This record gives sequence, structure tokens and C-alpha cells, in this order.
Amino acid sequence: MQNPDYEEVFVFDNDHPCVGSNAPLTPPVPPGIYKNAPAVGIARVVCYSPRHNNSLCELPRSNVVALLKTLASQYRSLGARPEVNHVLVFENKGVEVGVSNPHPHCQIYGTNFVFKTLEIEVHSARSHFEATGRVLFQDVIAAEMQNTAPRIVVNNESALAFVPYFARYPYEVYVAPKRSCESLADLDETELVDLAGTLQELLTRYDNLWQRPFPYVMVLHQAPTDGNAHPGFHFHIQLHPPLRAPTLLKYLAGPEIGGGCFLNDTTPEDKAAELKAVSSLHYGHK
Repeated sequence: MQNPDYEEVFVFDNDHPCVGSNAPLTPPVPPGIYKNAPAVGIARVVCYSPRHNNSLCELPRSNVVALLKTLASQYRSLGARPEVNHVLVFENKGVEVGVSNPHPHCQIYGTNFVFKTLEIEVHSARSHFEATGRVLFQDVIAAEMQNTAPRIVVNNESALAFVPYFARYPYEVYVAPKRSCESLADLDETELVDLAGTLQELLTRYDNLWQRPFPYVMVLHQAPTDGNAHPGFHFHIQLHPPLRAPTLLKYLAGPEIGGGCFLNDTTPEDKAAELKAVSSLHYGHK
């Protein structure tokens, strides 16, 4: 496919989708106790800018806000389809996470199933809400605000970014609105601008940490669009950087892969302090 000329955000269907509408509706019957089901959906690519040398943190703030509005619109339109039960938005950045195309972009999967991590998150949020009457993520924010908030990296009127107390990766950060809502599409204009600023400042600090483009997997955690109620759910963005040092990966070894338990050889307070100590002005623009 050859894309037309575009100046800002551009969305198109992926030429090589991981999920598509032509997936087999009747998969082969598996042997024995195994089960399967059709996995169908829509895969799209969202280009941030026509410039190959721009990353998300280097775009003008207005472009980041426009991107968030585009992603919100995609969530609404795809989620309204009866066959779409979940809209997963994610960006893979850097060769360390297997990216072959450096053009600044993210992807959207609208699927007939809910991805497992979000399924667990929805269940935990509901259980906490039913047991306490409180939103789980609001309790997380309240805990992060205690004791001079040592793990908070960015904090503005309606959004914040923090290295969570339970971080699995050294530089793992959550970016979230302070008001509970189910998706990006539920934020008002002021909240969108604040979220864009928080995300952009965090990504700038990532790059400034080692004066290089910082790799990460970024995932928007939005409520499923399956028609069910999701009490206690709080939209947020999770960033999972694979590096623990400029040239050293955080390897998932025996305890992580074999035991299902992440070992973090640092403290979230130390990593938050490192990110807060660097400039919020991108090193490439000084």
C-alpha cells in the first residue's frame, strides 16, 4: 500500500494484520482437552507525523493532543461495532522491542475478545469496587501521593505520571488522568491537554536520561467495549521500557518466565528520582 500525502495524524488499515475480518470462523477442532475459538478483528496503524525523525515527545503539543483525539475517536467508532469487544492501542518503540520501522506510529487492534491483561484488570477493579466502594486506581494514586510522593515524576492539574510501587521494570511508568473514567474518549478538552503534556514530558525525560531515543512498549488500558458494565475501572497508560541501563536489557529469566514473579533489582523511588533529575527540554532541541 502507498499512503497518500498527509500532514498530521493518519490512520489506515494494516496491510499485514495480526487480526482481521477474514480469520477462519470455524477453526479446526483441537485434540483432547484443548479448546479454541475464532479470533477476528480489525488492525490499524496510526502515523503520528509524516516526518521519520520525529518521536512522540518531539511533536508540537497540539499534534499530541490531536493524536489523542484521533485515538479516542477510533476507540469510539471501533468499539461501537457489535463484533468488537476490546480496542487495544499500543506503541512499540525501538529495536530493543523488535521494531523494524522507525517511523513514529502506534497500532490499534479491535478484537472480538478481551486481551488477558485487561480482563484481569477489569476483574480486579470490579472486585475492589464491590468490596470497598472505592476505585482501585484512585487508591493507588492516593498511596503514591503519600510521604512527599517520591515515585511521582510528572504532576499537573488533572494528570500525573509515576513509577508505581509495584513496578516490574526499572523505568516502568503509569500515566493517568486523576479523574476516573473508562477511556480516552471520556476526557474533556482540559484533561486531554494535561494528559498530552504529562505523557510528552515523561517521554522527553526518558530520552534525556541517556541522551538517546528511549525504547518502550506503551499500552492504553481502556475498558472493554463488550457492552458490559465495568465498575471501578480507571483508564491509564502503561509504559514498559526494556532497558535497565543504556546498553543493558532487563532480561526475563527463570523467576519471571518460569515462576511468574518479576524481580526488580532497584527501587521505584530511585528510578523516579533519576527521571525527575533530568531536563524536561529534549536534548535534541537545546
